[in-house]
Amino acid sequence: MATYYDQNKYNSLRETYQFFRFQRYDYTLENEHLSVKYYFSLDDKYFFTPSFDIPKRKFYDFNNLNNSQLDVILFNIGMIELISYWKLACPKRVYVQPFKLDDNQIRWWKKLYFNGLGEFFYLNGIKENVNDFMEIINESEKSCDKINIQLKESVLVPVGGGKDSVVTLELLKNKMPIIPLIINPRGATTECVSTAGFSEEQVAVIKRTLDPTMLKMNNEGFLNGHTPFSAMLAFYTLLIGFLTNSKYIALSNESSANEPTVPDTEVNHQYSKSVAFENDFRNYVNEYISSDIQYFSFLRPINELQIASLFAKNKDYYKVFKSCNVGSKTDSWCGKCPKCLFTYIIMSPFVSEEELKDIFGKNLLNDNDLLPILKQLKGEAEVKPFECVGTIEEVNACIEFNQKAKDERQKSFLMESLLNQYDENNNLPKHFEAILKDNLFKNN
Repeated sequence: MATYYDQNKYNSLRETYQFFRFQRYDYTLENEHLSVKYYFSLDDKYFFTPSFDIPKRKFYDFNNLNNSQLDVILFNIGMIELISYWKLACPKRVYVQPFKLDDNQIRWWKKLYFNGLGEFFYLNGIKENVNDFMEIINESEKSCDKINIQLKESVLVPVGGGKDSVVTLELLKNKMPIIPLIINPRGATTECVSTAGFSEEQVAVIKRTLDPTMLKMNNEGFLNGHTPFSAMLAFYTLLIGFLTNSKYIALSNESSANEPTVPDTEVNHQYSKSVAFENDFRNYVNEYISSDIQYFSFLRPINELQIASLFAKNKDYYKVFKSCNVGSKTDSWCGKCPKCLFTYIIMSPFVSEEELKDIFGKNLLNDNDLLPILKQLKGEAEVKPFECVGTIEEVNACIEFNQKAKDERQKSFLMESLLNQYDENNNLPKHFEAILKDNLFKNN
């Protein structure tokens, strides 16, 4: 995997742009439509105003949060949003104006930023450490108060359009009240919730807008790279959770997300999908935001192979689910990227070749152009693909299965072992765990 070796550029930008400032945010609430705008600056030379909107829904209760409680969540959303703009020049100092962070919070945010930018540092060839890469400086003496609210036994389920959130929706929708959440709806996300039986008005939506100045600067020689999207999602789910009175936020991150992308390092494309981040986030929320809401990943105990086995039983989704980042704007599978190849491979033990070709347009395992990607997925290259893909062990179990003649195919000891795994390192409430186990082991 090539890196760009931009250490000199990194050092130069940090000298040129000495600080980043989280100035403020403002919001309007009109006719139960919430609009929020953030104000960031890079060395008082570049200014950014990202924003988001939450369209009106009947199930929102804006009386549930008073102004100070809303501030708690909006401020923390701003803290995660700022990293996309900070990374343009990676200035040494970050000034925080709206509210004061205590020393523990500062350490927490630095850990999230540093680990969440692990891929960014690696691919840009930047050597850094968690202590020195950033100094967070308070410019306010005002602290946030925790939120204390009685919530209902309903579940917020973020939907990304791939197989994982489909499995969560299908297993939970008939067991308890569900509210799907979509950030920036696209074809696959809207079609998946529709296939699950939810109308547009039954789905919470966030319309998030990046500042175009950042996109322009990405093409002008500033630094660019991956930021922890799932950490950003985590803070947005808190806002929707409180507005919908939902006690539970059920993500669809699996145990496979814990495997590093670069072997024997902490570099993980999926860091903010890992159980390490999940535990840190739960602790932060409990300490500084609210003890009333429960954030967890419903699929954490299981792996990608098990998820594929559950998803394969829901054929109505075959033509609507999409998890290809390259084809996201056209709502298609590109058939050329690691995500496409991995999804094809992980589904292959449970879905016929004809059905897979109907989904992806061809047999991806017969495409010689994908051999370099296949080697990465199998662990035969320096690193795994920087995509949300499963473990090397899972891929090799599926490849072994596919190499056998069709009439001789049977699940190997390795595959059977993977299909019967259950990771106890999870945060599922007991009644959610019972639902997952019932569906997982009755289907294997």
